[in-house]
Amino acid sequence: MFKEQTDPGLNEYSNLTLSEIVRNNFHAAAVFEKYHLDFCCNGKRTIAEACTEKGINPTNVIKDLNQLNLSNNSGNFNPDQWNLDFLIDYIINNHHTYVYRMLPVLNAHTQKIAAVHGSNHPELKRVAEVFAEVNNEMKHHLMKEERILFPHIKLLVKNNAEKTMMEKPYFGTIKSPITMMENEHQSAGDEMFEIRKLTNNYTPPEDACNTYRICFQELKEFEEDLHKHVHLENNILFPKAIKMEEELFT
Repeated sequence: MFKEQTDPGLNEYSNLTLSEIVRNNFHAAAVFEKYHLDFCCNGKRTIAEACTEKGINPTNVIKDLNQLNLSNNSGNFNPDQWNLDFLIDYIINNHHTYVYRMLPVLNAHTQKIAAVHGSNHPELKRVAEVFAEVNNEMKHHLMKEERILFPHIKLLVKNNAEKTMMEKPYFGTIKSPITMMENEHQSAGDEMFEIRKLTNNYTPPEDACNTYRICFQELKEFEEDLHKHVHLENNILFPKAIKMEEELFT
């Protein structure tokens, strides 16, 4: 077992969860991706807890985080300081747009390499099946956010700024759709985790063709983008929206 108290760097982060660290410095996401530490759906754990679960020495993670703090521009990008309507626009314009663009590409690529290489690499058939589920679920998920949840949050922002009352929505409290979205985030995250395990952390075999290698790189980038995407919603947008609604209706 790693000794937390022997590392002064760890003590600096000991009371912060992974999601809080990324909220304070979004570039920390890249460090956690390197060690496969979940900072979005399961980001309520400390570095020590997450590293113990993975069998990782937390000192290595801390060293990489401290390198971020030496960068002069490490804190320039701080979504935690943005207005919620701006944050929503950022999520849609960057992450939703990316997902819409990559879903058909990855669906086609995973199906293709399963058909061509599935006899030698049977795990590819399962990869194609799982990503087909991701493809179907994510399209409906984004639509629900863009048509229902996000417009309601923007309405909360407007009424909060104007200090005006608003009628409660048909779904009651905003916690209801947020819980649904968080559950769907967890599902997508679990599915991508399964794909990562099936592909040995997206490592193509020696006999992989160009499409095979490109597909694995695309899957890796897709999962990393998903983690940042979900972090912005689960750990910043949603908690602040819940708090804003509570203030408006009390």
